Amino acid sequence: MYKFAHIADCHLGAQKYSELKELEIKAFNTCLDRCIKEKVDFIIIAGDLFHSNLPDMGIVKQAVAKLKEVADKGIPVYINYGSHDFSPNETSIIDVITESGLLKKLFNGYIVENELGEEKLKLKFITDKKTGAKLTGISGRKMGMDDAYYNMLDKTSLENEDGFKIFVFHTSIKNLLPDFLSKMDGIDIKRLPKKFDYYAGGHIHQKICETQLEGYNIITYPGPPFAGYPRDLEMSAKGEKRGFFIVEFDENIQNVNFCEDKSFYELDMAKYDFLSFKADDKNSNHLYDEILEKIKYHDVNGKIIILKVKGELAGGKTSDINFHEIKRILKEAGAVHVSINHHGLVSKEFTKIRVKGETTEEIEENLLLENIRNIEVGQEELNTKEGAKLAINLLKTLRKSPKPNEKKTDYKNRILSESLEVLDLESQ
Repeated sequence: MYKFAHIADCHLGAQKYSELKELEIKAFNTCLDRCIKEKVDFIIIAGDLFHSNLPDMGIVKQAVAKLKEVADKGIPVYINYGSHDFSPNETSIIDVITESGLLKKLFNGYIVENELGEEKLKLKFITDKKTGAKLTGISGRKMGMDDAYYNMLDKTSLENEDGFKIFVFHTSIKNLLPDFLSKMDGIDIKRLPKKFDYYAGGHIHQKICETQLEGYNIITYPGPPFAGYPRDLEMSAKGEKRGFFIVEFDENIQNVNFCEDKSFYELDMAKYDFLSFKADDKNSNHLYDEILEKIKYHDVNGKIIILKVKGELAGGKTSDINFHEIKRILKEAGAVHVSINHHGLVSKEFTKIRVKGETTEEIEENLLLENIRNIEVGQEELNTKEGAKLAINLLKTLRKSPKPNEKKTDYKNRILSESLEVLDLESQ
């Protein structure tokens, strides 16, 4: 019986506060320490090891030191880029570490033309020497630009490969998205090749385990070991479990009840508390007094405190509530870290445009829809909802990255052509 670990979305370098930076790297180290203790045969990191493609070198130094410990134990680490640590134009830190031998990149393919003249992406497998497991996959790219890879993917050759197979990917599967991420960009499950024993996902910051989709054995997202975004801390405070998977296998994954098994190793990095307040039907002074009264008697010692305030004040200004003072009181009471979210708090007396959304794309869409009528242009039809949609589609086109092996000139010409098509214009 063999073992492998599936980790994703470490986002090293995401945190700006020293106390959170410490927990961030500690979570990563704890994952790898557990892998060593459990004597796993190999480790998969399904993207976003770092929060940027060229992160702070202090963070890199600490991560490399731990990866060296793993390498010294003879445990290979296979990795795909995530949407954060991928770089289309510059060398990513992942490339640098790969050159040292501490990481092995999985995304490796080439473009061929089939009998119909269509471009197809053929992926190569990497075979783990000790276990014989065959690994391949597709890296993540920003704004869902990896979509082009899935459009071109030659699934047949992958499905016909025999042996124990793992597909590693870093994108959202629309069929598996939780409700709060329903508008997030992603792909349909049918875009992935079938007949793999395990699908190691990254990008969704929530633990997901699925075994009920026909043709797709086990699909999992471990979520981040700690957090990449403030919302991750909020979800942790609400009870979301953080950790990673360790999977036992020989010719197959043995446990048919995988998702109910104790294969998910939970990390208990910190204690949390979530404090929520609603402003509805209260003036600013009333709400401020309520918050102060609540935190006065609340045990926050040694905890990460997530305080959220939302709603519309019946009177007064949002600035009447001294959030700096609230944070000071909580810190003096022993809170490890205090995160206050009052973006959803508005005042009747002082209104302004507030754009909501869970993803960058959603925020941009709402921003365009709210402001399109305030823009004066020559064509009236552009001052409508259709004008906003046109702008959104043009943005998506302009953000597309080069295809694999695509020349710079061909890339520029393709983007120009697609942009003109969006605008319903002809090239001159």
